[in-house]
Amino acid sequence: MQQAIIVEHLQKRYGEVEAVADISFQVEAGEIFGMVGPNGAGKTTTIECMEGLRRQDGGTIRILDMDPQEQGPALRERIGVQLQEAALPPRLKVWEACDLFASFYSHTVPWPPLLEKLGLAEKRDSYVGKLSGGQRQRLFIVLALLNDPEVVFLDELTTGLDPQARRTMWELVREIRDQGKTLFLTTHFMDEAERLCDRVAIIDRGRLIALDSPENLIRSLNAEHRIIFTVNGNFPAERFASLPGVARLEQVGERVILYGRGDMPVSRVVQALESSHVAFRDLRTEQPNLEDVFLALTGREMHPGGDV
Repeated sequence: MQQAIIVEHLQKRYGEVEAVADISFQVEAGEIFGMVGPNGAGKTTTIECMEGLRRQDGGTIRILDMDPQEQGPALRERIGVQLQEAALPPRLKVWEACDLFASFYSHTVPWPPLLEKLGLAEKRDSYVGKLSGGQRQRLFIVLALLNDPEVVFLDELTTGLDPQARRTMWELVREIRDQGKTLFLTTHFMDEAERLCDRVAIIDRGRLIALDSPENLIRSLNAEHRIIFTVNGNFPAERFASLPGVARLEQVGERVILYGRGDMPVSRVVQALESSHVAFRDLRTEQPNLEDVFLALTGREMHPGGDV
């Protein structure tokens, strides 16, 4: 398959801070490729080097077989960019923003159908400052698609959005990929990467620590799955800790978590609860996910903060 993006030994420093340390990866044409990690891991620096907004200190970058630094104007005709932090004048109308950005390119697609597709047709005469957070994000996607790009960069697309708006954005990302475009997105939401991406690069403190499909990353972890429930009254923890398939048990107040690998069927746990006459509620299962992978690889949980 053709490679849309090739990054080899990318390095970037800010003074004494090594923001990106010798990162290499490739992105195939037509895939959704995710770069995930906590805020401050180096995701934004990496994507801005790829977009030509920052000059790397070392390594090479090829986007559509072009150098972002040496062939920046020509490359920008073929890529679309949604920045992590972007702003438009609040008194600018939506249609004016579309007209302005369309004037930047030698080739564009009509923007009214894009507004319609992204649910902004009724907002074309509205001021940017009057749009909701989700509407502004959709507008920035419209602006990123005006030149009919072959590669689209999305940097922390859903940060600050409510759950419904996030899912709407996920649907839009899939629709863009279905048009034959390559998408490169960064996120610190592991569930977002798990649901959207064909392959995921996990970075931490500027280093690439894993790269594969979400399914393969989770499978390689051989992580524990969990059965969680709430009990009322006395709970014979010793009996449940010794159930076949249970690796360990945690209890905090009325909340019980059973951890296990392999064969730990829910039916066996329910049968043990009933035979022990334990009143329980809110029983559910949780499978390993990308956040478990990150925790296993780094030894720490995701944390808030500004990205580098």
